[in-house]
Amino acid sequence: MELKIRKCNSNYIIDVNGEMDLYNSYKLKEMVMKMLEKKVENFIINLDNVDYIDSSGIGALIYICSTIKKMNFKLIITNIHGTVKKEIELTKLMGYFPSTNSIEEALLQIGN
Repeated sequence: MELKIRKCNSNYIIDVNGEMDLYNSYKLKEMVMKMLEKKVENFIINLDNVDYIDSSGIGALIYICSTIKKMNFKLIITNIHGTVKKEIELTKLMGYFPSTNSIEEALLQIGN
């Protein structure tokens, strides 16, 4: 899994590439925690290039989501599709994650 961060105004977009599984989902968690320490408040996690997620990946997203909610910061997960969407739907968590279909939608929803 490869992670890239880009900034759009006060929003940070994390592009996730590859598989989110037991062996690497901790990387996303660690990155978000470091960004929170640096007072980043608006996150967009882009899953457009993620074709596989397991329970560890879903667990990492739950942890990130709950941590950001507790801090009253903003998070949107975008471009959830294919088998990743099916896995999240199977766990009945689709409604738990604030999500949009595109980065543009996420930027509009999250504001500046």
